[in-house]
Amino acid sequence: MQVSERVNNLAASATLAMSQKSAELKAQGVDVINLSVGEPDFPTPTHIKEAAKDAIDNNFTFYTPVAGYLSLRKAICEKLRRENGVEFAPEQIVVGNGAKQALCNVILATINPGDEVIIPTPAWVSYVEMVKLAEGKVVEIAAPIEQDFKITPAQLEAAITAKTRMVLLCSPSNPTGSVYTPDELQGLVNVLASHPEIIVMADEIYEHINFGAEICSLASFPELADRVVIINGVSKAYAMTGWRIGYCACPLPIAKAVNKLQGQYTSGASSIAQKAAEAAYTGSQECVETMRVAFERRRDLVVELAGQIPGLKVNKPQGAFYLFPEVSSFIGKSYDGKTIESSGDLALYLLSEAHVATVDGAAFCAPGYIRLSYATSDDNIREAMKRIADALAKLA
Repeated sequence: MQVSERVNNLAASATLAMSQKSAELKAQGVDVINLSVGEPDFPTPTHIKEAAKDAIDNNFTFYTPVAGYLSLRKAICEKLRRENGVEFAPEQIVVGNGAKQALCNVILATINPGDEVIIPTPAWVSYVEMVKLAEGKVVEIAAPIEQDFKITPAQLEAAITAKTRMVLLCSPSNPTGSVYTPDELQGLVNVLASHPEIIVMADEIYEHINFGAEICSLASFPELADRVVIINGVSKAYAMTGWRIGYCACPLPIAKAVNKLQGQYTSGASSIAQKAAEAAYTGSQECVETMRVAFERRRDLVVELAGQIPGLKVNKPQGAFYLFPEVSSFIGKSYDGKTIESSGDLALYLLSEAHVATVDGAAFCAPGYIRLSYATSDDNIREAMKRIADALAKLA
């Protein structure tokens, strides 16, 4: 059977692929510690689950507006005003099936074939593939660990051409955990201010998982206020990955275009999940802080343990729940007759030899690195890092 070139040209999600391999080994009885998956290991807070149960009992079981319930969009607007200091109207919000769909919606609604989209790398695995789906052209700006994985204004200016349509920035970052300071963002804003034709997409899904960094939304800069799209959702901050609720907050023409697009291929997101998300935004935020504190403790633990492993080069991420160590010192080494020729080989070696699942940095446009998610228990982190240390010590 023939499939479309559109699908043939897409890469499979490396994070989901590694998670699948981990699950297959576990099904065979292998004790695998999965550090590949990017989701909180906490259950959804009780008051949010209760809101979903109430929604079922009160018959919120019919189609919703394509853009989402008005009450949820109002709650999102209030959240943006209260926490981010930015003003959006409900008609500028489109709720989708997770932040992933919201991102893809905006890209498909704004990018024409040949348009250039600037993406700082390392970057989340799906950004590049979404741009390819829209037939746009990705322009990567590499920011290695020596730059704390953050691009400079000079790099941004040099990447902009007459074909640049969008700049996509994620802070706190997946896969690195790096956070741009307000001053660093201002430097990028100063560049973008002189290019009014460029849409700025700010993926802020990890904003609440930060460790002392001052979080600042790109939409709060007046120079960009009329062309910033915020992407966010409930998955990470409220441990609601399976509920699939995210949103885009957009300039009105983009919101209308996204609404039109979503109306043709998914319509509104789950009515029950929307009511749960509304409770997340309007209820107590104590649960968010409780999880944040746990992630900070785990961050400190994994950085300490990884820093003790000879050959691993690590930084100290200021947000999200990922560590992105540089592993090039292991390339070319061997064990049991097998040579590590890439960071992908190293990730597979750690899975087979240490029974720890990680993700190849090449999936994030950064070969020579691997991604570790520390969204797991302290005990799992300690055991995983011991296994990794022992496995890497075998390479010669």
